[in-house]
Amino acid sequence: MTGPPRPRPAASPARVTSAANRAPRDTLTAERADAERTALDPKRASFLRRIGALAYEALLLSAMAFVAGFLFLPLVSPWGASHRTLTVPPVFARTMMFCALVGGAAGYYGWCWSGGRRTLPQKTWRLRVVDRGGGPLTRRQALIRYAAAWTGPALALLGYGVLHASAYGRNALAFAALNYCWAIIDPDRQFLHDRIAGTRVVNDASEARR
Repeated sequence: MTGPPRPRPAASPARVTSAANRAPRDTLTAERADAERTALDPKRASFLRRIGALAYEALLLSAMAFVAGFLFLPLVSPWGASHRTLTVPPVFARTMMFCALVGGAAGYYGWCWSGGRRTLPQKTWRLRVVDRGGGPLTRRQALIRYAAAWTGPALALLGYGVLHASAYGRNALAFAALNYCWAIIDPDRQFLHDRIAGTRVVNDASEARR
């Protein structure tokens, strides 16, 4: 025969107090982990919002190109600037100016897209460029994305150079929109340069919580 069951010892007040204090901490830790998971997997930005930010980017980039053109004007066309006449710079000067603008834009976007930074249009539209895992881009990833963004324009320039003597030269300029028309057939509605670089444009979760 077995004796009557022994009563379990009551929990000490110290253990009860420790468990009560640990419960709010566990809740805060779970909420913080959930917030981090949400930040790492934000919602993909809509096509219209990305196009809106792109139009804003184009306006700013055009303004910077005009300013840089005025600054480079005495260098690429010194005779026209001195005589105050409108002249077309030689091919070499135009090529060097184009390379300077492309290089300057590469430095600008390479810095703004990396390390969790954003351009002014992205801040206005509350967008952010992230990698496949939802983390910030490295400088290398940002430069790859910038180079991939030239896929359509490069094909347009190449096609125009080949067909400019014919009546179809202007039709080649349609390739300039290739990167963005790619989103129509892409399963994730990604732009071509995002697909190539392994990046995504998402809604900024930190701005949405404010």
